[in-house]
Amino acid sequence: MLREQWIRAKYERNEFEFIEKQEPYSAGYREGFLWKRGRDNGQFLSRKFILSEREGALKYFNKQDARDPKAMMKIETLNATFQPAKIGNPCGLQITYLRDNSTRNIFVYHSDAKEMVDWFNAIRAARFHYLQVAFPGASDEELVPKLTRSFMKEGFMEKTGPKHTEGFKKRWFTMDDRRLMYFKDPLDAYARGEVFIGSKENSYTVLSGLPSSTQGHHWSHGITIVTPDRKFLFACETEAEQRDWISAFQRVINRPMRPQEYAVEAHFKHKP
Repeated sequence: MLREQWIRAKYERNEFEFIEKQEPYSAGYREGFLWKRGRDNGQFLSRKFILSEREGALKYFNKQDARDPKAMMKIETLNATFQPAKIGNPCGLQITYLRDNSTRNIFVYHSDAKEMVDWFNAIRAARFHYLQVAFPGASDEELVPKLTRSFMKEGFMEKTGPKHTEGFKKRWFTMDDRRLMYFKDPLDAYARGEVFIGSKENSYTVLSGLPSSTQGHHWSHGITIVTPDRKFLFACETEAEQRDWISAFQRVINRPMRPQEYAVEAHFKHKP
C-alpha cells in the first residue's frame, strides 16, 4: 500500500513537484475520522482524531461533539507502523505511545488508502519537526530513522513467572527496540508486562535453552534472558522461531546503550 501510494503521489498527484500538494500531511495539523478498535469489546468504531504540532500531541474523541479527548498521545513518544495482517485490514495502522512509561497500543484503519497513508506521513512529519527542536545539531539523515519504526520481531512464545515454578503460558510478544512486551492477545491495548533488554556491557545475555530443572513448558525450544536482576525464561514452538528470537535479542544486546536508555532501565528496575 505504501509503495502504491508513493507511486501515485509522485506520478499521478505530482506531490513531489508541487509543495502545496503535501499540505495534507505537512501542515502541522490534521483532523479526521478513523475506525478505531475498542479496547474492551474489540469492535471498530468511527472516532475523531486530531494531530496538532502546536499541542505536541495526537488525540482522539469518543464522541463527535466531545470537548475533552479520550486520550492524548505525546508526539515525543508516538510511533506508527502498518499492520494489515494483525489488524485484518489492508490499511490497518498500529499506533503506540507511552503513558506513565508503559506502552499503549491503538489499532486504526480507513477504507481509503491515501487517507491512511496521509495520516502515517502526518505523524512522521510531526515527529520530524519535534526531533528538529529536540536535537538542533542533528542532520536530517540522523533524524529520519527516528521518525517511525517497525518492530524488531513479533510472535508467540511461552513464558513463566519470576520464581520459574509457575506454569508456562502462551503470550504474544513484541520487541520494540529495547522493550520486550508480552500480551495475552496480539490486539490488546496494554501489555501484561514489559522487559528491558540492555547491553552486554551491562550484564545482559541471551542463552539458547532453559535451566535443566525447568518444568511446565509445552514448547521445547527454550531461551533464557539473563539480566542484572533476574533470568527470564521463554519457550518457542519451533527451532526456527527460537533462532529468530535469539538473533533479535542478540542485535540489541550487542549494541551499546545510549545515555537516555539508562533512564529507561532505571524506571524498569523501580517498577512496582
